[in-house]
Amino acid sequence: MTASLNPAAPHHLPIFITAPGDTDVLSVITAVFLILVVLAVGLLFLRLHTLPERIAHKSKKIQFEVVAVLGLLALFTHLHIFWVAGLLLALIDIPDFGGILSRMAGSLETIAGIPPGQGAVTGEGNAEAAEEAGATSGEGAVEVPPTITPSRIPKERIHA
Repeated sequence: MTASLNPAAPHHLPIFITAPGDTDVLSVITAVFLILVVLAVGLLFLRLHTLPERIAHKSKKIQFEVVAVLGLLALFTHLHIFWVAGLLLALIDIPDFGGILSRMAGSLETIAGIPPGQGAVTGEGNAEAAEEAGATSGEGAVEVPPTITPSRIPKERIHA
């Protein structure tokens, strides 16, 4: 039995019509093209989504971390305001308040007679740190009483 064309069908078929059992070339090309387009759009989306993080990467660590968290929030919540806030934060150069505050702390330590950089040591380590730095109790060190005195509360209220 031979396959014959229907007399109503055209005698020249388009290239995308395949015989039964053959590979549909148009379908394969369309599937490959669709996969490549989906991957390209996804890559473009992720590049655009990480734009604030890439901008903030050159800035301070805390600013970069805040921008990264805002980017993750925008990604998982689909609220674009987080992405916009992260982009604005990445574009703004936040002044360095830490440098000014450390200079002020160093000045206060010098006024208090504590060697610079030793003011962060607390408790009994203060005296040891001051001795290690070369300061003795007679060289301008300030004596701090070991206990806190009670406020001016009448004695009958304290014992009651």
